[in-house]
Amino acid sequence: MRVSDRMLGVLLAVAAAAMNAAASVLQRKADRDEPTRLAFSFRMFFDLVRRPAWLAGIGAVVVGFVLQAVALAVSAISVVQPLLVSELPLTLLLASLVFHRPIAARDWRAVAAMALGLAVFSFCLQPSGGHPLQRPLWAWIVGLAACVAIMGALVAAGRRAKGGRRAGLFGLATGVGFGTTAVLVAAAGTAADQGLGTMLHTWQTYAIVVIGPLSFFLLQNALQAGTLVASQPGMTLSNPLLAMVWGFTLFGEHARGGGWVAGELVGAALIGLGTLSLVRSPVLNSSGDA
Repeated sequence: MRVSDRMLGVLLAVAAAAMNAAASVLQRKADRDEPTRLAFSFRMFFDLVRRPAWLAGIGAVVVGFVLQAVALAVSAISVVQPLLVSELPLTLLLASLVFHRPIAARDWRAVAAMALGLAVFSFCLQPSGGHPLQRPLWAWIVGLAACVAIMGALVAAGRRAKGGRRAGLFGLATGVGFGTTAVLVAAAGTAADQGLGTMLHTWQTYAIVVIGPLSFFLLQNALQAGTLVASQPGMTLSNPLLAMVWGFTLFGEHARGGGWVAGELVGAALIGLGTLSLVRSPVLNSSGDA
């Protein structure tokens, strides 16, 4: 992979994370008044579609998806997906503006820790190699079946839960769905490099049409079920984690080893500590409250 392609992938991934953060905040702003009884009902969309904030959020989702797709087309999935963790601190910043909540000094320190952790982790990881379309069909089937099973289990548990736990479980299911979508997009993008005809004859292209909308539907229910702090952390972290598992197993990507592993662990620890701190943020805990 050329350095220029890697850098372009990094920039596009961060831009996609910013659009995803904007989408979450705008859609939460619209979803907060939606009755809980309409959860997992398509009637919810008939009401939301009349709300300007929700439509703006949809626009941000589309732009974010396009940016992420282009990033995956030029860079490895293990380069792009970890950077989507920046969606969480960006959500904090945007929620502060939209819901008029001040950001505490502790939250700024958490944002700084996550930013430093991402920089260290990405620099030390430096994934390379891998080819989505060179893997056997059975491996794809097993992997996708596992992802769908995890999503189903999380949704089933979420429907039995209440409050923040419900939103958290739906958020995790949404992250798994979007991570799976990214895996399929990476495969379709690889096929597109060989021409439009190749992409149209690749089954992963059409699987996106199924998993993508399903993940979006789960997102609406996660945002409607509780505050951003309940749904956003699990959604943000499960997405890149799942995609990296695919990248290093099915796709055959390789990370730097040796002494670089220590840097990777330090970066991951900073990301984790920053996330745990932001989970207690008053901004995200109160975002969307009437």
